[in-house]
Amino acid sequence: MKNQMESHIMEIESVLAKYLPKEEGMAKTVISAMNYSVNAGGKRLRPMLMLETYRLFGGTGAAVEPFAAAIEMIHTYSLVHDDLPAMDNDEYRRGKKTTWMAYGEAMAVLAGDALLNYAFETALKAFECEEADAKRISHALSILAEKAGIYGMIGGQTADIEAEAGEVDLPRLLYIHEHKTAALIQASMMIGAALAGADNEALSSIEKAAYEIGVAFQIQDDILDVTSTFEKLGKPIGSDAKNNKTTYVTLKGLEEASREQKDMSNHAVNLLKSLNNRGYKNDFLIDLIESLITRLK
Repeated sequence: MKNQMESHIMEIESVLAKYLPKEEGMAKTVISAMNYSVNAGGKRLRPMLMLETYRLFGGTGAAVEPFAAAIEMIHTYSLVHDDLPAMDNDEYRRGKKTTWMAYGEAMAVLAGDALLNYAFETALKAFECEEADAKRISHALSILAEKAGIYGMIGGQTADIEAEAGEVDLPRLLYIHEHKTAALIQASMMIGAALAGADNEALSSIEKAAYEIGVAFQIQDDILDVTSTFEKLGKPIGSDAKNNKTTYVTLKGLEEASREQKDMSNHAVNLLKSLNNRGYKNDFLIDLIESLITRLK
């Protein structure tokens, strides 16, 4: 699995290198901050999920590549803004200085804005690919816009900020997890499926599975903030407690949170495996999702 992961990450790094803007001209500083943020590393989970879901449904061709780069740009912009002093006030991510620490707060705001805008510029390049299917690409663009916007990630971030002012119950926390984290997981997998021509039934299954994967992923983040170390995560731990933030762990306890995280992950895997009955199979995708259950424990 480790060798496969490294191979797939290298593939995605190659795609990102193809689409990141050149650091030149009067906007060179903000472009440098954009590229610094994207090149900070990470598992490239979202583009990987997109590519593997595309392959699950028999997708071929390069039209998925601009979207794979775009989803990583959108994910990165959200992290750049999350790290700002006005948000989580984090100084390190993945073992490196956060963008605002490296370039200043104002430039980090602009870099995040630029990454979001450039993500859509990049996704639109799918129309230029050979044998591009305009209907599928348009559908993928609508998914990307909705899941990244006020009915997706930004909506979740808004609820997360407002939750800081008072008590948070489980329904609100699940809303935050669904929209702030799961929405981009859903976008990744649904775009891969849509570009490959999956039908509505299959897309519905993917959306449900991706919801559970995303929420389970966020619960695991909550767990790791309590149980992991800076060396393993590449960022400070204990920030949730420091900020008096309500998490799945604070509401449910560590043991129950761990159990529910596993249950959600396993249910998502079983939902994806049920697609085998329709002739859709991708063993690496299943292995990838299963690996999320035990990452960095």
